[in-house]
Amino acid sequence: MKKIFEMKFVRRVASASIVAVAAYALSSGSGYAQQAAPAPSPTVSTAPDGKETKETKKVAEQPKPPEPRFKLYGWIQAGLTGNPDPPVDNHNFGQLYNDRANEPLLNQVSIVGERALDPNATGFDWGFKGWFMYGSDARYSKALGLLDDTNDYRVQPDFPEVSVSVHIPIPGTNGLDVKGGKYQDPESAETFDPRNNVFYSHSYIYTFGVPVSDTGGLATLHVNKYLDLYAGINRGANMSFADNNASVAFEGGIGLNLLDGNLTTVALTHAGPEDPGNNHDWRYFNDMTTTWKVNKCLTSITDLNLIYDTLGNGKWGGGVAQYFTYTINDWLQLGCRGEIFRDTQGFYVAQFRANNDYLHIALQGRAVPFDPSNLGGGETTYLELTGGVTVKPPLPKPFAGLLIRPEVRYDQALTSRFKPFEQNTSHNQVTLAIDMVLEF
Repeated sequence: MKKIFEMKFVRRVASASIVAVAAYALSSGSGYAQQAAPAPSPTVSTAPDGKETKETKKVAEQPKPPEPRFKLYGWIQAGLTGNPDPPVDNHNFGQLYNDRANEPLLNQVSIVGERALDPNATGFDWGFKGWFMYGSDARYSKALGLLDDTNDYRVQPDFPEVSVSVHIPIPGTNGLDVKGGKYQDPESAETFDPRNNVFYSHSYIYTFGVPVSDTGGLATLHVNKYLDLYAGINRGANMSFADNNASVAFEGGIGLNLLDGNLTTVALTHAGPEDPGNNHDWRYFNDMTTTWKVNKCLTSITDLNLIYDTLGNGKWGGGVAQYFTYTINDWLQLGCRGEIFRDTQGFYVAQFRANNDYLHIALQGRAVPFDPSNLGGGETTYLELTGGVTVKPPLPKPFAGLLIRPEVRYDQALTSRFKPFEQNTSHNQVTLAIDMVLEF
């Protein structure tokens, strides 16, 4: 018995000594402590019979390092739009970004360097965004004066955004965000970044009813957690280092954030001269987008749009687009979109045959050689119905994600006088499209 007692005593003294030495090494900051610290282990106790038992299995978790503020990322988007009844010129009327019927398109190869503003910043903060893109979408994203006449190929370069931002604290508010440079216009439920859209094809509202980009400055005052105020000055819709009428435009409006952020509304007006060589007739782009996250699966988006140009006797246009998305799981989402868009004078909705015809005709007002494929839809009310799915299969690093989006779309002219589809020969059009967005 005496020997057993002595053995137990020696073990306990040895254990206590080891703990004491480790504590001393950690507190002294010696090299020994630096070697021992990175290897945490479960807490171990000694039973009365001298055997070690694991009483707890908690391991001290190392705090995650903060994510870097600067991020470099990008994506590649390519798609195909099938038209079972292809027109002679192989164009899908009403769809600019996926205008080619039965032909694959490399829409975007985008590289973005960004330091985004901290949404929780309470003091001064700053950020920037540089976005370079090469693809067929550049035919309709160009701003005058910035890579606008680089080439006349289907695939072209563009800088969709080059901007800097600052957050300025203002007592009694949640601060003021100011963005300057060339940036994407905030109107509409859709964006030029394909990762943020429900479908491959765009709505009439996004394609013909709002500016793509602005060059100037836009300020957003976060009055409180419920209300935002917008105000800014820019060179006009889709203008950059050059301007087609040497006049500025104003953009402003309000934003509401309700139901703990589950219901948001942004209502904006972009107003100023937009017609080439005309600085006295104004165009008003008015858009209100409401997003309601009904629950964790179902989201409703409503986009209301009204355009008015004072040219002539006035050119009215606009409509409403309603979206619903339902998330099945992490990799599958269902989506549908219904839209009514009115073009009272046949002024807004058009088709452009050559790769730079949109730039030359719509933005610069140039006279180009006659082409029967450069055509408008006339005084028409359009119905558009689109349904599809978004599949997000898992990918290994370094890829950040993959979106696969098949869709079925039906377009119809509700006015019997004009036949805008199939090169002005049909009242309706059916397209079957699919695109893929690879993120890295």
